[in-house]
Amino acid sequence: MASEVATENGAAQSGAETSAPPKGERRWTVGTLTYTSVGLIILFCWLLWGDFAWTMKERAVNPVAMVMLRGFSAPDWLVGLLIGSIPAAIGLILGPVVSVMSDRHRSRWGRRIPFLLFPTPIVTLTMFGLAAVPMIGSWVHEAWGPSSPGEMACRIIVFAFFWTAFEISSAVVNTLVGALINDVVPREVIGRFFALFRAVSLIAGIVFNFFLMGKAESHSFAIFIGLGLLYGIGFSLMCLKVREGSYPPPEPRPVTLGLRFFGPVQAYLKECFTNPFYLWFFLATTLGMLSLGPVNTFSVFHSRSVGMSDDLYGKCLALSYTISLLIAYPLGILADRFHPLRLGLLAMGGYVAATLFGFLFSQTVATFFAAFLAHTVISGTYLTVTASIGQRLLPKAKFAQFASAGGLVTALCFMILPPALGVFIQWMNHEYKYVFILGCLIACGSFFGFVMLLRGYQRLGGDAGFQPPETVESPGSRPT
Repeated sequence: MASEVATENGAAQSGAETSAPPKGERRWTVGTLTYTSVGLIILFCWLLWGDFAWTMKERAVNPVAMVMLRGFSAPDWLVGLLIGSIPAAIGLILGPVVSVMSDRHRSRWGRRIPFLLFPTPIVTLTMFGLAAVPMIGSWVHEAWGPSSPGEMACRIIVFAFFWTAFEISSAVVNTLVGALINDVVPREVIGRFFALFRAVSLIAGIVFNFFLMGKAESHSFAIFIGLGLLYGIGFSLMCLKVREGSYPPPEPRPVTLGLRFFGPVQAYLKECFTNPFYLWFFLATTLGMLSLGPVNTFSVFHSRSVGMSDDLYGKCLALSYTISLLIAYPLGILADRFHPLRLGLLAMGGYVAATLFGFLFSQTVATFFAAFLAHTVISGTYLTVTASIGQRLLPKAKFAQFASAGGLVTALCFMILPPALGVFIQWMNHEYKYVFILGCLIACGSFFGFVMLLRGYQRLGGDAGFQPPETVESPGSRPT
C-alpha cells in the first residue's frame, strides 16, 4: 500500500513516502507500520472487501447447509453434530496449533497472510463440492448397489465429507482473521474499524437473507457456486493487497519438562490458563458466544414450527441486520470511548431480557418475529461492541495464541452443545421455545463473567494504564 511506511531501520515499504508529513497531517502507527489518512482508508477498503467475501461465506453456508440436510431428512441431532460439533472439534485441534505457528512465523509476506492465503482455494473447491452433493450422492447410491443405505443416506455421507474438508480449511482462516486486524489496524481506531467490519457483515447478511434465503432449498447449487467464486476471488485479493509490517524475532521457546510434543503444549496451557484475569476473559467471552448458540442453531426450524415461511424468516433477518447496520458505527465509537468490556456487560444484560421474552412469548408468527428480531439485534450489538475486546485486553505479541485459547474453550463447548440441544429438543417434542431459556441461562453466566473481568481490568490499571497481566511484575497487582 503506497501510504504505508515501515519505520524500523528507516526502511520504506512499497514506495511509501519517507519525508516528513505536511504540517498538521495526522499519522497512525501500529508496530512498524505508519499510515496517512489516505493509507488508512485504503487499508480499511481492502480489509472490508475481504471481510465481505469472508462474511458472505460465514453468513450463508450454514443456513443453506441446514436446509439441505433437512431436505435429506437428517435428524436434529445429526444436524447439530455436523453444523455445530464437527466445526468446533476441528477448531479445537487446529486453532492452537495454527495460532502459535503464526505468532512465531516470519516471512516476506508477514506472519498472518501466508496462513490466510493458502487455504483459500481449498475452501472454494469444497463449496463447489457442497453444491454438487445431491448429484454425487445419487451417483454413489447407484454405484453402491443393493447394499446402499439409501439415496438420502448417501447424500448425507457425501455432504459430511465435503463439509468436513470445508471446515478444516475454514478453521485456519477463521483463527487468524482477527490476528491480522490486530497487527495492521492502529489501536486508536480499532473499535471503529470493527464497527465497519460488523457493518459489512450485516450488509452481507441482508443481501443473503432478503434475496437468497427463500431460495436456499431450490437453488442451493447456484448459491454454493456463487459463494465459492466470491470467496475465492475476494479473499485472495485482500491477502495480496494488505501488507504486514516487520516483527521482532519470536521469543525463544520455553524450557519445559516432558516429551518433545508435550513441552509446547505444557507451555501453551501454562501461559494461557493459569492467570485469573485470562480465565475470567475466557469465561465471559465464551459464555457470551455460547449464549447465542441455542437460538441461532434452530432458528430456521423454530420459524417453520410456528408457521413462518422461509421468505418471511429471511426478511426478518434482513430487517434486524438493517437496524444493526444503522447503529454499528455509533457503537464502534462508543467502544473506543468507553471500552468494549463495559459495553459487552450492558449488551449481555439486554440479551438476558430478550431471551426471557422469547421463551415466554414466541409461540406465534408475530411473537416469534418480535422475539427473533430482539435476539438478532441485541446479539448483534454484543458482537459489535465486543469485537475489539481481545485487541484491548490480550498481549499483542502473542495475540493469536491467547485468542486461540479462547477459541479452544469455545470449541469444547460447541462440540457438546449442538447435538445435546438436538437431543433435548427432540425430548421436548420439538418445542423450540426452550432454546430461548437455555440462551438466557448461559447469558446470565456470561454477565457474571463480565462483572469479574471488569473488576480485574480496574485492578490492572483500568483506563489510565492497563497492561496485560504478563507485563505486570508485581503478583500483588493481579486480580484474585
